[in-house]
Amino acid sequence: MARGKKGMQPVKEEEVNEDWLATYADAITLLMAFFVMLVSFSKVEIPIFEKVQAGIAEEIGKREVVRPTQVLETDLRDVVFNMAMDSAVDVSTDDEGILMEMGSGSFFKPGSANLTNDAVLFLKDVADLLKEPRYLGFQVEVTGHTDDSPISSPRFPSNWELAAGRSIAVVRFFSALGVDPDQKRMRAISYGDTKPKLPNRDDFGEPIPENRKANRRIEIRIFPKYSRVF
Repeated sequence: MARGKKGMQPVKEEEVNEDWLATYADAITLLMAFFVMLVSFSKVEIPIFEKVQAGIAEEIGKREVVRPTQVLETDLRDVVFNMAMDSAVDVSTDDEGILMEMGSGSFFKPGSANLTNDAVLFLKDVADLLKEPRYLGFQVEVTGHTDDSPISSPRFPSNWELAAGRSIAVVRFFSALGVDPDQKRMRAISYGDTKPKLPNRDDFGEPIPENRKANRRIEIRIFPKYSRVF
């Protein structure tokens, strides 16, 4: 008799071991708890937080995260470039958000809190940006600074009033354009000549004109509302 062929044995499929998913989920939970703890016990440095958040998403989630602060900074730089205001406006970021520094010489006449024509055109474009839905979560803080040159006029008895008048002029302009209809998003601050960027005078007490010019400025700080409580 012919020898029969042995029957083929079915191949067993290897079971996929998914134990790593539990470890992955635990790691993500621990990271989230860690950042919640940081937010609870320390000051939130928004740009750094956004960078860390984006890094985790890229390394673990393999996806790119668009950082709101970075996008707004780019948009503001575009406004400065398009309006040819590079010499009068500087845009940067710090541990709270975006800082836009404007030389008062280009935005106000000496001893005045009335906006120049160039200032009106520039600030209108900035206001249009701040009104966009994706930026409604950002707060706006305008601070006025002067040099140490004394001033005494019926409207501005001191540098405090002059700096306050200029910061208020910017806030009121934004408000008139609808940036803050509920009056909960903006505030104006005056520092007068108390926070100079550079020394107003040399070691002999003589004025330094270029330093005084740098100290006469308006700063617009724009930051996410969850980074600080007004």
